[in-house]
Amino acid sequence: MPRGVKLSRLHWGGGTPTLLEPDLMKRLIAAVRETADFGESAEFSVEIDPNEIDAARLDVLAEGGMNRASIGVQDFDPLIQEAIGREQSYDVTRAAVDMIRERGVASLNTDILFGLPHQNTIRITETVQKLLSFAPDRVALYGYAHVPWMAKRQQMIPSDKLPTPEERLELFETARKLFRWDGYSEIGIDHFAAPSDGLAIAQKTGKLRRNFQGYTDDTSDVLIGLGASSISKFPQGFAQNASATSEYTSAVRDGRFSTARGHTFKGEDRLRGRLIEALMCDFRINAAEITRDFDISRVRLFEMFRATNAQFENILEITEDGLYVPADARPLTRIIARSFDAYDLSKAGHSSAI
Repeated sequence: MPRGVKLSRLHWGGGTPTLLEPDLMKRLIAAVRETADFGESAEFSVEIDPNEIDAARLDVLAEGGMNRASIGVQDFDPLIQEAIGREQSYDVTRAAVDMIRERGVASLNTDILFGLPHQNTIRITETVQKLLSFAPDRVALYGYAHVPWMAKRQQMIPSDKLPTPEERLELFETARKLFRWDGYSEIGIDHFAAPSDGLAIAQKTGKLRRNFQGYTDDTSDVLIGLGASSISKFPQGFAQNASATSEYTSAVRDGRFSTARGHTFKGEDRLRGRLIEALMCDFRINAAEITRDFDISRVRLFEMFRATNAQFENILEITEDGLYVPADARPLTRIIARSFDAYDLSKAGHSSAI
């Protein structure tokens, strides 16, 4: 890294970093900060497994600068946890949250899933109410992706107990209303934030962004991914590390770049990326912003708007200002945004978009 580079965000995740021993955590924090220290108002977030955390580890993280913790919940119902092979009781999670708060960590992220086996509106209501007792600053409400042809462990999950697409939508709406009733701002398609949280502020000021980790208020144009299969983003394009851990570690030990593949931006890539991001973040595309920042005429841009609207039976709104996704069409936002992607995704295996 060039000297003088500062980190606006540091995130430990993509697995269970709290499996590391305290001494190894100390060494890792020191190595990172020696390479590139935190900038002003930097955020250091860590994904914490309540089943794999203790006071010693949390002390090291807090002393090392962690100011945002992230806890995955998925669902608190014992039957659902047994079906998905993830046992994590409310009491264990509550204890982890209390330890985090006791160490002065200012912000807490949580996430739950809808669309799990055996899940119904009663069970997801109970889980959301328990989750709200933690007073999280941010909540991600993700749809469970059932892809047993890609994730072998999911072959043990009973597919006949999964909710239908209509039931999935009802589960999402149930949880969404509970978060809204509790005063959370709705952020994009699947996040919620307390009014004082950075995501809610970014949304109000038009600075909300979306990257591989979801929604963010970080405006840096460089994202560096470390670890097997992680993806980096640069102004010039994307780069992905080797997926196999053995290949990744071998490259690092040999002093080689671990990059296995990449994509260089060309043509309309940046334009289309911004169109997709605008829809995912704001449910609208501002025509004046796009024609100001990209080499595209207003005529060509509105041709794209009309073509997309036609694909969705004209449920979108096109005005002089641009393209807008009305509230009743927002469950389809991900699919609508995908229509602006110039690359063929038809051969990839995907889970339900709703």
